Amino acid sequence: MSDVLALAEVSVVRSGKSLLDRVSWEIEEGERWVVLGPNGAGKTTLLQIAAGRMHPTTGVAGVLSEVLGAVDVFELRPRIGLASASIAERIPGGEVVRDVVVTASYGIVGRWREAYDELDHARATELLGALGVAHLVDRRYGTLSEGERKRVQIARALMTDPELLLLDEPAAGLDLGGREDLLGRLSALAQDTDAPALVLVTHHVEEIPPGFTDVLMLRDGAVVAAGPIELTLTAENLSATFGMPLVLDRHGDRWSARADS
Repeated sequence: MSDVLALAEVSVVRSGKSLLDRVSWEIEEGERWVVLGPNGAGKTTLLQIAAGRMHPTTGVAGVLSEVLGAVDVFELRPRIGLASASIAERIPGGEVVRDVVVTASYGIVGRWREAYDELDHARATELLGALGVAHLVDRRYGTLSEGERKRVQIARALMTDPELLLLDEPAAGLDLGGREDLLGRLSALAQDTDAPALVLVTHHVEEIPPGFTDVLMLRDGAVVAAGPIELTLTAENLSATFGMPLVLDRHGDRWSARADS
């Protein structure tokens, strides 16, 4: 079993609808994966499995050498950093940015009666600095721009020094400048040998940061292709994933795609 993630024939069915269909996938330490697919492909469901926040209907899901269904997920989850819309919408708008980040230590959203020491606050400030938003440490979360919020959410996901970092559409809703700034920082993270294994979910090849090593392509809950990005990210596989003829272009370490007219 992979030390990071090992899914074997994992299916998820909810209300009679198949969200994932016999997905097998492994992630090793040091790998940086992009998960690509259209709306409804099962990308977010897959991330919920990887985060230990959903159990498969059938199949076996191994996460950080533990098997879902045979492990206390409340002990597993702090070992996994997750930045997603479902967590973001629960963050109180009046929360101070510093507290948005440090509360990840307890796996909660919103300060209550828990206590943090100077090391906790120093780590939060360091992470915010690495993402270019240390100057926002005393601001209210609700006053931030969408791009600032995205970076705060990633800092929060890194707070517990996770062994696996999951980013669900981190560039969604950003303007061009905000997207490019964020992708540059994610690229630096991907190339940091001390960073955890990474999984980034997106709809767009333009949002793949340089330094990511592998790609998983999903359609209708099933795997279209998976493997090293240099070999697997092809126009043929991309066309099959999105259900239309596409042209894939490469520009140095970046990609772009358009309809094949």
